[in-house]
Amino acid sequence: MKEIKGCGTALVTPFGKNSEVDYTAFRMLVRRQIAEGIHFLVPLGTTGETPCLEDNEKLQLVEITAEESGGRVPVVVGVGSNNTKHVIHNMHLFSKMNADGFLVVTPYYNKPTQQGMINHFTAIADSTDKPIIMYNVPARTSVNMTAETALKLAEVKNIVATKEASSNYSQISEIIRNAPEGFSVLSGNDDETLSLISTGAKGLISVASNIAPRMMSEFVDRLLNGETEEAKTLHHKLMPLFKNCFVESNPIPVKAGMYKIGLLENILRAPLYASTESTLKTMESTLKELNLI
Repeated sequence: MKEIKGCGTALVTPFGKNSEVDYTAFRMLVRRQIAEGIHFLVPLGTTGETPCLEDNEKLQLVEITAEESGGRVPVVVGVGSNNTKHVIHNMHLFSKMNADGFLVVTPYYNKPTQQGMINHFTAIADSTDKPIIMYNVPARTSVNMTAETALKLAEVKNIVATKEASSNYSQISEIIRNAPEGFSVLSGNDDETLSLISTGAKGLISVASNIAPRMMSEFVDRLLNGETEEAKTLHHKLMPLFKNCFVESNPIPVKAGMYKIGLLENILRAPLYASTESTLKTMESTLKELNLI
């Protein structure tokens, strides 16, 4: 598998009538991502409202992503759960769909200890020969994977990266500084990408790239190529989008923005609901500033 680097999109899941998955719209979204230069695709993350999807729906979404990518870009499938056995079940399910790797979030709600996280990720890695990307997002899980734990797990052969969304720069910097060769740190927050890649991260798993894949892939390309001034310009241009994608719980605002572009219906699956009118207007204004509508 190619090294996981660059800008990957945490794909949304479009819904239609009665909140049924709109597979036609999803296929078009994947095609758009690839056509506009995104580096890898991440279906079934939190942004995809995965906790509210059924297994048959997940399988079809992964199948479409793999079909449309056609091997041109890696497909990293979200399989996270707070049940270790369930994560392993998910991996076996999606391995048949040509997944290139798996994104595994730290167990939420259970609040495992650091040793518990080491046991969790080691068991998962031992159950597959596919690459594993860990995902640390304390704001959603109520548990933080420390730098020490991440670096211990980085020694596991097929744990190849961590998506860091802790917003703890000191912690993330320590992982970058001490990571073994072949292990990557990916930004989990769009607005932290400039600082993290500038100090050694290898890329980003993005929410904003659902809306602006070409701009986001260019932004990350410029950072990785050392074109710092050009990247700074894009960072400041994109910052309102980064900020406004989180004025309500993700993916409510990003779906509102995609609706304004005409990419999908502004429908979410309960317990999430469509954005407020205020958010819709905010996203519309943001898109106009970026010349996307």
